[in-house]
Amino acid sequence: MNILILSAGTRNKVVQYFKKELEGKGKVVATDCSNLAPAVYEADKFYLVPRITEPGYLEMVLDICKKEEITGVFSLIDPELSLLAKEKDRFLAIGAQPVVSPYELTETCFDKYKMYRLLCGMGIPTGKCYVEKEEFFQAQEKGEIGFPVFVKPVKGSASININKVYGKKEIEVLFDLYDDLMIQEYMDGTEFGADVYVDMVSGKCTSIFVKKKIKMRAGETDKSVSVKDGELFCLIQEFVEKCGFCGMIDIDIFKIGDRYYISEVNPRFGGGYPHAHECGVNMPAQVVRNLTGQSNEVSIGRYETGICMMKYNEIMIKEMKDTEITG
Repeated sequence: MNILILSAGTRNKVVQYFKKELEGKGKVVATDCSNLAPAVYEADKFYLVPRITEPGYLEMVLDICKKEEITGVFSLIDPELSLLAKEKDRFLAIGAQPVVSPYELTETCFDKYKMYRLLCGMGIPTGKCYVEKEEFFQAQEKGEIGFPVFVKPVKGSASININKVYGKKEIEVLFDLYDDLMIQEYMDGTEFGADVYVDMVSGKCTSIFVKKKIKMRAGETDKSVSVKDGELFCLIQEFVEKCGFCGMIDIDIFKIGDRYYISEVNPRFGGGYPHAHECGVNMPAQVVRNLTGQSNEVSIGRYETGICMMKYNEIMIKEMKDTEITG
């Protein structure tokens, strides 16, 4: 069994975890558009590829799958998930199983307003959102929402171009400067993250790991502590199974008072997944088991509380004097 990890970037730990899981059973192949992406050097083999927007990119990835006899393939960046989901049948035709949720669901995750509408339709608490500034102003005048609020791109990631706004004039300026913005209620509560696995064979949610976020950096969890709450487990399990998610899911959650609110959903490994893994929530093992056609047992909340994750900087040194550097 061979696994292909696309756009590996700096996710060294994910590559390491899959290598350990496949030891003696197969290899891990990685790709990136830059040969300064440290995670590719953790793999058994890596390929330097064009950016996903370049012509011929998909064909190159399919060729890698054929050449390396890939069994399962997944990506670590958002835009590529939609590509994998949309072209799933082409991968399956050559024996490579994309570990990704259905295309329409994946697209919904990357459109924050669509996700808001989905959550509302399911009766799941979430922060109020507006794509029309006039609609927001009317709601604000009625006292249905107040400042501050977040103004952010409807589609975006890594907390890019997100602004905390305190007045009407700031909203007017931002909407004049940028297209496709939305206004989101400021969630003044405790922030949590959930690493979730939905079995590719049974469709059941088999793992949920919840961490309370202590510090964030560039949109990712920098410091966190493991926690458990049966009520939150039930909310997440019902949500992901009803929607039909598949594989690894990363969910952002707020708790205000005694109520949980789902904020955003990323259908991939989250940047804080190593916290879950080091606490015993082994998603690579579940992926490998699914790729052999076997389902995983449900083991929600099977980890210890009070375990902290603290990210810190590390470096990789490579001699590349005779190599063209692609950054």
